[in-house]
Amino acid sequence: MSHLCPGLKVGAETLGKVPHAQRQQMSNSSSITQFLLLAFADTRELQLLHFWLFLGIYLAALLGNGLIIITIACDHHLHTPMYFFLFNLALLDLGSISTTVPKSMANSLWDTRAISFAGCAAQVFFLFFLFGSELSLLTVMSYDRYVAICNPLHYGTLLGSRACVHMAAAAWGAGFLYALLHTANTFSLPLCQGNAVEQFFCEIPHILKLSCSDSYIREPGLLGFSACLACGCFVFIVLSYVQMFRAVLTIPSEQGRYKAFSTCLPHLTVVSLFLSTACFANLKPPSFSSPSLDLVLAVLYSVVPPALNPLIYSFRNQQLKDTIWKLMCDLLSSNKLSIFISVSLAI
Repeated sequence: MSHLCPGLKVGAETLGKVPHAQRQQMSNSSSITQFLLLAFADTRELQLLHFWLFLGIYLAALLGNGLIIITIACDHHLHTPMYFFLFNLALLDLGSISTTVPKSMANSLWDTRAISFAGCAAQVFFLFFLFGSELSLLTVMSYDRYVAICNPLHYGTLLGSRACVHMAAAAWGAGFLYALLHTANTFSLPLCQGNAVEQFFCEIPHILKLSCSDSYIREPGLLGFSACLACGCFVFIVLSYVQMFRAVLTIPSEQGRYKAFSTCLPHLTVVSLFLSTACFANLKPPSFSSPSLDLVLAVLYSVVPPALNPLIYSFRNQQLKDTIWKLMCDLLSSNKLSIFISVSLAI
């Protein structure tokens, strides 16, 4: 037992109840130092196509979210609760897409599938941390919009600067605890079914397929509990939007109603896409599993939302668009564009 890898320890009591052949398989899991991710294609041309496609999506996400972060940070007129939450959302989107896409692009470019054991654990932790924080933040953002539309006279009281900081900190903290729980539970399991993860990043359901311990049932249970929490957040978001729609319908101006609906409906669509695909990908029964379906679902909840959120949540906002345009013009006129580009790339 001295050669077992960290994170793959098995208690003596558990081993005593396991047949010798299975114990030998468990000990073989100690040799796992890396995992093999799913390749998008076998031919070199398709691998390069995947690289350039993901590169374009990744750069679009970096540009969109980076512009939002820099603009909100630089303009004090945007230091309001709504833009404070948008700032946090852009940070989370940058982190989530940077956790999976660059590694997948590097594997396609260098024609490899390998990811280290520590790298795989880091992917799981940061994905759950960022996705959990994002769902919590989206719930907070729906409350922010609900108060702004349905109870505007109390907006300053209910969403003061201190309250906003506390809510954002709670969202990030909830994501951290959520990620710590799932990562510790998943990588404490013995693995004896090889090291091939049938996904382009380390996704928990595919790691569980490599487990040789009955205790792997704990993780699907935790995923189910997490899905219930996610459904609770979704119900809260939907109820908030229903109340907002009821308030919007009382607006006498048709243009005002159109503006409100055109802002709220895309928000609700993206939240629904994110939650439905993520929950189905992690909770679907094995009979519904196939490599192509798993791949599509993973792209829909891990790659598409971070790239689309800047367009849906921010660039439909006229005030933010005007501020971005003004900032760009000021940078061009003051010959500071190179500094702006450097900061954007650094983010």
